[in-house]
Amino acid sequence: MSLASILPAEDMQPLLFCSHAQTAPESFCHKKFFQLCGLTSKSPQDVKVIFSILDNDGSGFIEEEELKFFLQRFSPNARILTENETKKFLLAADEDNDGKIGAEGLLHCNPYLLTQH
Repeated sequence: MSLASILPAEDMQPLLFCSHAQTAPESFCHKKFFQLCGLTSKSPQDVKVIFSILDNDGSGFIEEEELKFFLQRFSPNARILTENETKKFLLAADEDNDGKIGAEGLLHCNPYLLTQH
């Protein structure tokens, strides 16, 4: 399964290119990203599939090193997240403060999804 099967490219392109998330450092907001790309309307099961795709090394967690390439997983031409953006995103989703995000943590950083399961 691919990200495009859950989040179609046509939904992602305006977000990545028109919001300056692709090129402007410190412009990434995970909450806004989730909302604009349609992730907030996805089931917890879909979010877990997305998580497994984002978990590049298959460890069961998204570590800081993987997280900085978050935008590139949606669009290869996108920039990497800055250290500050990566840390903010990690802080929002790291439920147990172990420096990595589990599948539930990705749900956790999106309050809408938490009410759906």
